[in-house]
Amino acid sequence: MKRDRDNENVTGDGVRAAGTKNCANRATKVSGQLERLHSEVPLEPESQFASLDEATRHLLERELSRRRFLAGSMAVAGGVVASQVLPYAEAQTEAATPTVPDVAEVNLNVNGRAYALQLDPRASLLDTLRDDLGLTGAKKGCNQGTCGACTVQVDGQRVLACLSLALMTQGREITTIEGLSDGDTLHPLQAAFIRHDAFQCGYCTTGQIMSGDACIREGHAGNELEIREWMSGNLCRCSAYPGIVAAIQEVAAQGDA
Repeated sequence: MKRDRDNENVTGDGVRAAGTKNCANRATKVSGQLERLHSEVPLEPESQFASLDEATRHLLERELSRRRFLAGSMAVAGGVVASQVLPYAEAQTEAATPTVPDVAEVNLNVNGRAYALQLDPRASLLDTLRDDLGLTGAKKGCNQGTCGACTVQVDGQRVLACLSLALMTQGREITTIEGLSDGDTLHPLQAAFIRHDAFQCGYCTTGQIMSGDACIREGHAGNELEIREWMSGNLCRCSAYPGIVAAIQEVAAQGDA
């Protein structure tokens, strides 16, 4: 017990001494803050304040009022600038935005036949063939250009119809699966697909044949690996790839494409 009484850190006198010291430190800190505020914002005559707390509260309220005034002034200035700049920016945007007609006249040459159509300028070649011309041989699979089911030929080159605008194919020769055969006589590649069982559900078959025909004419059917590489953009969910490759190899060897 004597040890405890001698230790100022744990006795009542020590606690009271520490509390007094903390109070003194806080008083010094408040006094310093008051002097700083007094130097920044002139204090009214001291006689009107009954206490130090009241004077401090008055200074803080004046400081907040000054900051609100500055913030309001900046907002008003920003509004004035915006009211002058925004109309000019909007006018420039309107002038730079081209006017797109709702309907455009499009002339297409499909399978040797001319068509004059009124189309939405954004219409895809695939939708135009299927919906406007009734040529449904080209299939809509992914509609994102990854499956190849919509493959047609434009000027003899393979084209994904779902990613092509009909408007961009004006004046060019478009060939679909409907135009590949000669009437009732099948194209050699069509006949080869039948012989080699190169299809199951048949959904991708038209795109496979259109792409395979172009692949042969492009000179990319020299061997199985080359055919698989150049036909890789055409997917078959039924996995009839062996028959597809065999059919293309046969026609390429015969030179009938």
